[in-house]
Amino acid sequence: MQANTSSPRKIIHCDCDCFYAAVETLDNPSYAGRPLAVGGSADQRGVIATCNYEARAFGVRSAMPTGKALRLCPDLILVAPRMNRYREVSRKILSIYRDYTELIEPLSLDEAYLDVTGVTVCQGSATLIAEDIRRRVRQEVGVTISAGVAPNKFIAKVASDWNKPDGLKVVTPEQVAEFVQALPIESLYGVGKVTAARIRNLGVATCSDLQQFSLVQLEQEFGSFGSRLYQLCRGIDEREVSTSRVRKSVSVEETFSQDLDREACLRQLPSLYEDLTTRLQRVASRAPIDKSFVKLRFADFVSTTLERQLQPSLETYELLFEEAFQRGARKVRLLGLGVRFREPERFQGQLDLFETSV
Repeated sequence: MQANTSSPRKIIHCDCDCFYAAVETLDNPSYAGRPLAVGGSADQRGVIATCNYEARAFGVRSAMPTGKALRLCPDLILVAPRMNRYREVSRKILSIYRDYTELIEPLSLDEAYLDVTGVTVCQGSATLIAEDIRRRVRQEVGVTISAGVAPNKFIAKVASDWNKPDGLKVVTPEQVAEFVQALPIESLYGVGKVTAARIRNLGVATCSDLQQFSLVQLEQEFGSFGSRLYQLCRGIDEREVSTSRVRKSVSVEETFSQDLDREACLRQLPSLYEDLTTRLQRVASRAPIDKSFVKLRFADFVSTTLERQLQPSLETYELLFEEAFQRGARKVRLLGLGVRFREPERFQGQLDLFETSV
């Protein structure tokens, strides 16, 4: 099915629409057309994992506290996550992907990259392959997929969100330069809220604006990340579709039913550290540990993460917690501990794996 071929690549990014909510509606058709969310209960201080478009019309969003979601949408149907069921449906979708290519990089249960560069089915057309995949998933599984087709992973991922839900967007190699011009800088891989604010402070709002800066200027402003920005704003992304995921971190966290003060958080650290140690022991093959980190979410839902190049120990996490806590100096609703593994090589035109929310 797959033959050797030269560039440009043909990459498809497949992204299920509101996956958890779609599976719940598949299993309970009475939910169709009604605002639905999957998440934890409000009385347990849960958050929304995902919601359908009917719920989004009321302002409900992923990662939103369930209590707030219910205030925005009093008629919201709230169901608890069923991860085993979502994995089952995800495996069915992955099986369909494998009918077209073995070069598949799953990002999560509902999202994956496919390299169909050398595929000969569907006349060798990535567009026809994407259309056929979407048709089969809809008919054989019962959920919908949006897809982006492009010569690289970055553009394909942006394109898959272009015509959601149940849509398809194709960006040919000749269209890449024009396509990226108007993209907001928040679309660039690795640009979160903090980095976006720094970039916008330079008077930059779009990729076209960012292209006015030289490689040297961006590296002076953002360090090694500047070279990544320089490439991405021009639509350049040389990452290959990787069939083996490299674990980059391991962490544990706990959301408390009542907000904890500093002393109560310190009393929680030993049990969390024990859980982290147990989880690390289960990771059979991994790179050496590079950093330890602590994550806090304060009572007002403001989060902070602090990491240092220290090996994990209870004393390390006590030190990190004390420093992180001073950033908010108020009660804590979530406490997490983790480690990051050393990357095998530094970025040299290749981009790290990006994790999306459901």
